[in-house]
Amino acid sequence: MLKAKVCETLSTSLFKAENAKKPSMPNASTQAPNPASESVPAYRVEQLRKIYGEGEAAVQALRGVSIEIPKGETVVFLGPSGSGKSTLLNIMGGLDRATSGSVEFLGRELTGQSDGDLTLYRRQHVGFVFQFYNLMPGLTALENVELVTEITSEPMPAADALTLVGLGNRMDHFPAQLSGGEQQRVAIARAIAKRPTVMFCDEPTGALDRATGLTVLEALAEVNREFGTTLLIVTHNAGVAGLADRVVRFIDGAIDSVATNATKTPISDIEW
Repeated sequence: MLKAKVCETLSTSLFKAENAKKPSMPNASTQAPNPASESVPAYRVEQLRKIYGEGEAAVQALRGVSIEIPKGETVVFLGPSGSGKSTLLNIMGGLDRATSGSVEFLGRELTGQSDGDLTLYRRQHVGFVFQFYNLMPGLTALENVELVTEITSEPMPAADALTLVGLGNRMDHFPAQLSGGEQQRVAIARAIAKRPTVMFCDEPTGALDRATGLTVLEALAEVNREFGTTLLIVTHNAGVAGLADRVVRFIDGAIDSVATNATKTPISDIEW
């Protein structure tokens, strides 16, 4: 009963509109991504703009951003606070809407979808990891992961997800009994238990020291290696760029540069 009562609460706090009413006949464009050729990227973003407010008080958070994200890559978004990187991920993740422009996911348009269809998109394809862990304090690590598996059609067993991130021996511990790094790994396990196509990680190591942060980055890298999950990471930490296939730098709501790493930096060598 407890898990049933808090399931929608968790969904609301993590995914905003995740408790929206599920459509009886979901749009096929969010339920079944285009199975076309391997050349179709995970995401194609075209001239994306986001404006908050109106008139003289208007703030342009995104200024015509265009980018393609290949499937299976680890992409790091770097930039100062307010540069637009988190806004972009929120729109790509279906948590916010653009003012103009378009976002395609595996060849299917997202920007025109209804709230209900975006809810299905998040449930079926997207895992979220945030700076703060958003764990239910009255539930064990295992029960926190099980909350998400109860709203997913083909989840990974919660115990398997926790084992994957190195917490197989901490499943019965409550959040207050876990370190910050362990709590973040529970949050990662909760995200990967959905078997997501893509994971959005917004400052996943922002509240952690170097040793703990490297453990979290290794868990994320393992998800990318093991499942081919497209991994999108927002961070202020330029050192994290070394683990990426592609590094996108933001300034003032626009992409300043995109670079690829011919050789990734071993996670143990990443500087904080």
